[in-house]
Amino acid sequence: MVASTVKKLLRAGDWLATPLNAARYLETINPLWSDHGRGRVERLIQETPDTVTLVIRANGAWAGGEAGQYVQLGLDIDGVRYWRCYSLASPVQPGSREFSVTVNRLDGGRMSTYINDCLRAGDLVHLKATAGDFVLPAQRDDQKLLFISAGSGVTPVMGMLRQLIAERSGADVVMLHFSPDYAHCIFHDELRASNSEQRRIHLAVTREDARDGDLAGHFSADMLEQVCPDWRSRQAYVCGPSSLMSAVSELFLGAGLSSQLKQEAFVLKRAEVPEGAGGKVGFVVAGKQVDADGKTSLLEVAEGAGLTPEHGCRMGICCGCLATLKEGQVRDLNTGEVFGESGEKVRICVCAAAGDVSLEL
Repeated sequence: MVASTVKKLLRAGDWLATPLNAARYLETINPLWSDHGRGRVERLIQETPDTVTLVIRANGAWAGGEAGQYVQLGLDIDGVRYWRCYSLASPVQPGSREFSVTVNRLDGGRMSTYINDCLRAGDLVHLKATAGDFVLPAQRDDQKLLFISAGSGVTPVMGMLRQLIAERSGADVVMLHFSPDYAHCIFHDELRASNSEQRRIHLAVTREDARDGDLAGHFSADMLEQVCPDWRSRQAYVCGPSSLMSAVSELFLGAGLSSQLKQEAFVLKRAEVPEGAGGKVGFVVAGKQVDADGKTSLLEVAEGAGLTPEHGCRMGICCGCLATLKEGQVRDLNTGEVFGESGEKVRICVCAAAGDVSLEL
C-alpha cells in the first residue's frame, strides 16, 4: 500500500475511529502505515567488532534527507523510548526509501550497546526529520573535494562518497581517513575498492604498522601536503574526534581558508567546570528534586531521575531538548558561561546546574 493511499484512508476513516484516529488502527495491521516516521531494519552488517550498519526502509511519513545529514532514530528499550542522532551513511534510495546508519558502540552508551547487541532484522525504529548542513555542494561535478575523517567520523563522509559514486559524479576527491588499527577501520574494504585516479583515498593507522602503502601516525600539515598538495584549492570536510577537528581547523584558519572547511563534531569539547559546582535540580511538573554536580547535563540528570524529556542530538545543535527555566541559573558545558532568567528556554543536553535550579519538566 503506497503512502498516498494510506493518507486517503486516514482522512476518510478518522470519523469512524473515534476516540482514536484511523492511523492508530492501521498501525495494528502494519506499523509502517503510521502517520509518524517509522522504519524497518532490513538487514545488519557487522563492520567491525564494535560497529554495525543498519539498513533501514522508511515509511512514507518520513521526509528523507541527504547523505551526511543526521537522522533522529528512536528505540523502545525496557519500556522507555530513547532518541539518538546518527549520520546517514548512504543516500536515501529513490523509490525504495532505503538508507543506512552506522553505529559505533560507546562505553556506557545505552542505545549504541542495544543496537550492537540486540537489534535484529525486522525490528522497527522510530524516525524524525533529518537535519544538518554537512552535505555535498549542490553543484559538484567539477568540484575538487577533500574529506578528512577519523574513527566513526567516517560515517557521514562515506555517505557523501557513496552518493558521488552512485551519481557517477565527475568530482575530484581526495580522502584522508585515520583509524587506530585495521581491525577497527570502518568500511575498510569499501574504501579500498573506491580508490581510483578520480577518488584518491588514503588510510592512516595510529596504533600499528601501516601496510599496502598506507600512512602511519596522526594528522599533521606535512601529512596533508603529502597526500593532497593542492588542499588549499579544495572544499574540505572534516569529521572525527576533537583532537582531529582542532588540528584541521587551526591549519585552515592559519591559511585564511576557514570558509572552505565544513565540520561535523560527534562529541563537543567541554569547558572546565569549577569544583563544587552544581546544586539541587527541581523538576516542577514531575514533582521531583535531585542532587546534581556541575558537570552532568540536565538531560542526564532528568533521565537519571526517571524522566524522559524530549531531545535529539544531545550536542546542543538541534534544540530538540529545550526546557523552560523556572528558577536559578545554568552553566553551558561547551563555553563555561553561567546564565539564566526565569522563563528562559535552555538546552538541557549541554547545560548543567550552576547552583540550585528548577525546570518546567
